[in-house]
Amino acid sequence: MVLKESSAKSPLKIGQLSRETGVSIRSIRHYDAHELLNSSRSKNGYRVFSIISITQVRQIQRLINSGFNLKEISTFPECMRLKEGAAFCPETIATLRERLVKIEERIADLQAIRKELLDAIQASERNGPFQNILP
Repeated sequence: MVLKESSAKSPLKIGQLSRETGVSIRSIRHYDAHELLNSSRSKNGYRVFSIISITQVRQIQRLINSGFNLKEISTFPECMRLKEGAAFCPETIATLRERLVKIEERIADLQAIRKELLDAIQASERNGPFQNILP
């Protein structure tokens, strides 16, 4: 959906924001509850969002896909949430390095689990099923 010029500056209802971003209404409400979006209520009580919310929702999705949770995202400076595709801000480099360390630790853990499984499979294939593979 491409916004019409006349609606480009008018507030978006949550359904419009969902269609524009491909993100569920439930997720948008969740982001709003974590104060990651700026919403207000229209006269008729509908929740409305500014046009910048499209960018914010897309950035939030990008950050989630990078492994961050909403609590962590809420600590990031606005420069990371207001510009779609924005490079990570200098203020967040330490957080990014910490995330990378956690990912590398998780990869090492998964590789160790993989090795254990491969060893068990090979031992089972050598010794046959249901045999004691411990020395």
